[in-house]
Amino acid sequence: MTATFSIPRLETERLILRAHKESDIATEIAFFKTEPSHFVGGPKNAEDSWRNIGLMLGHWALRGYGFWALEEKSTGAYVGRVGLWNPLGWFEREIGWTLMPEGTGKGYATEAALAARGYAYDVLGWETAISQIDPKNDASKAVATRLGAAYEQMYDASNYGEIEVWRHPAPSDLVNGGMEAYA
Repeated sequence: MTATFSIPRLETERLILRAHKESDIATEIAFFKTEPSHFVGGPKNAEDSWRNIGLMLGHWALRGYGFWALEEKSTGAYVGRVGLWNPLGWFEREIGWTLMPEGTGKGYATEAALAARGYAYDVLGWETAISQIDPKNDASKAVATRLGAAYEQMYDASNYGEIEVWRHPAPSDLVNGGMEAYA
């Protein structure tokens, strides 16, 4: 039996949020050899980096939502991923982001996470969302702050250790002048 599912394509001013494709894997493999990858379970070898993409695609099939690949509109380059995540054993439904080195420092994580959160709230009907952030990942904390999320508590994630939980504003807090009104 073959599972069928679709991954919606979203666009922001500078990015296309799309399904992952084979050509993204080389960039993922290179990323998971770097020090910043330790914030998202790295480093990983090439085979595990490939499996990680399969895991993200499988999440779409099982949950109906997941991570989008981020493609820069101006160049077509794969610059990271942003999405909605809740595998078995996770704290609760999450908005997450991981940028490749060439995608950092441009505001892409914030831009794409706003689109993902809008999808979660407007299409999927979520009433809340969190982001789980490594306590040493100041760049991700800055993104969460720009999104209006606030530190809530520490959480002992079985595979990652102590993780900070950041709570996003509820959909009702974003209406009529909320952050999404200006995105």
